Amino acid sequence: MSGRRGLLVVISGPSGVGKDTLIERLRELDPRLQYSISYTTRKPRPGEKDGVSYFFASRQKFEELVAQGFFLEHAVYNGNYYGTPAAAVEEARAAGRDILLKIEVQGAAQVRKRAPDGVFIFIAPPSKEELVRRQELREGAVPADDMVERLKIAETEMKHASEYDHVVVNDDLEPAVAEVLEIIRTARERQT
Repeated sequence: MSGRRGLLVVISGPSGVGKDTLIERLRELDPRLQYSISYTTRKPRPGEKDGVSYFFASRQKFEELVAQGFFLEHAVYNGNYYGTPAAAVEEARAAGRDILLKIEVQGAAQVRKRAPDGVFIFIAPPSKEELVRRQELREGAVPADDMVERLKIAETEMKHASEYDHVVVNDDLEPAVAEVLEIIRTARERQT
């Protein structure tokens, strides 16, 4: 890839905004994008596979990895740890591959300090009501108190949108994907 250092593209946004679907579509349309698989201590959801969706780890193992400096960033979200392996990201970028990170706002702030050359994109819902609807569809029968907690987290995350380089409203998937691809294309052009 002509010695070009790969882009680091950080995607954040509240739970239920459509980040996974958006990233899946980005990767279909742009095979140069590599997805960084995060570690988590949460239990796998139906259909998730270890090493594909996430690397699922015990709390003890995760804390050992933190102590070893294994993560580029790590944070607690809704009572579970999440983290991005630093070496995998650096190896991809050094090889000229553009890498996508899907992380929450705490982690994005850590990455911004360690990799200020990253492209930071916040995915926002078209409205609070639509976000609630999507969360309910995604989670199915979630206890009411858990849904209240998720909405509190989402409101807190939305307050950080202005810290990102770009905010993309995911009202309709294809236009949102096109907007993110244009942001990435522009960032690539700046590198040359």
